[in-house]
Amino acid sequence: MPLGFGSKKPTGQPGEWFWCLKHQKVEEGPECAAKDRLGPYATREEAAHALQTADERNKEWREDPRWKDEEPNG
Repeated sequence: MPLGFGSKKPTGQPGEWFWCLKHQKVEEGPECAAKDRLGPYATREEAAHALQTADERNKEWREDPRWKDEEPNG
């Protein structure tokens, strides 16, 4: 399968940092399955703030008028 979809084998490289949703901690490289991680991030500190970063991005996208669904006419 392309891009490791459906695979439980962790993907990533040493030097890449992730926030593990399963263990609620920063991990380096391929420790847990991709479905359980956010990242990769360039630094440990960026990974540690992954949930805050995701929250800020989600808020920006919710407020972006290009992503607002239009009500159907009728």
